Amino acid sequence: MEFNSKIETEKIISFIKNYYKEHNLKGIVIGISGGKDSAVASALFTKALGKENVIGITMPCHSKEKDKSDAEIISKHFGFKLYNFDLTNTYDTFKENFKDLNESKTKNSDINLKPRLRMATLYYFAALLTEIKKAPYLVAGTGNKCEIYVGYFTKGGDGMSDINVLSNYTVSEVIKIGEHLNVPKKVLYKTPSDGLSKQTDEEKLGVTYKEIEDYLNGHKITQNSKQIIEKLHKKNKHKKGIVNIERI
Repeated sequence: MEFNSKIETEKIISFIKNYYKEHNLKGIVIGISGGKDSAVASALFTKALGKENVIGITMPCHSKEKDKSDAEIISKHFGFKLYNFDLTNTYDTFKENFKDLNESKTKNSDINLKPRLRMATLYYFAALLTEIKKAPYLVAGTGNKCEIYVGYFTKGGDGMSDINVLSNYTVSEVIKIGEHLNVPKKVLYKTPSDGLSKQTDEEKLGVTYKEIEDYLNGHKITQNSKQIIEKLHKKNKHKKGIVNIERI
């Protein structure tokens, strides 16, 4: 069945409205990375809750200045407030404790520390706004179905959230929803990257998002790509907290 972006967009917006009404919630805090996923998520929440109840946070940390400017494009386009919270000094202070270790040993830990600091920041702001406004603010997740399936997220970092309305949508579907919402093309079609390393998402994964999407939809892909996807999915199950002992 062909994907209907209008119907799916309306379904998501309706879900957000009903969920917030049912649980007496107020607003949402979103980390705005300058990429398509956070842009589409912020657009959906703005439509559902009103721009006054959406708070965007940029959190540079030895990252690209362009990502911050792209985040500003999104906040201005949809009209929600955007705050900048620079985590560079926080990160550097943390790293001081490990300055005697070789960089080759800390590389992976360093990359994952950044999204963990970012998530702590988002939850701090959500708790702060909840107290100030005397009504609950949630933290939005922005991971899509392809990323979640292969475990391309940081445990305790961008893998955490209170509500993620994109988790059941593949990359191409997120883009189609973004097109329907008139997300600025510069951001919507931007090459996916975590903005924290010098590689694109697909370079780091070893497969393309299209291949992951084709795999999830039961379409034929190369044997090599299939093996990579299945290996990533199995290896990263612990990130979802589903590694356990079967009962006898």
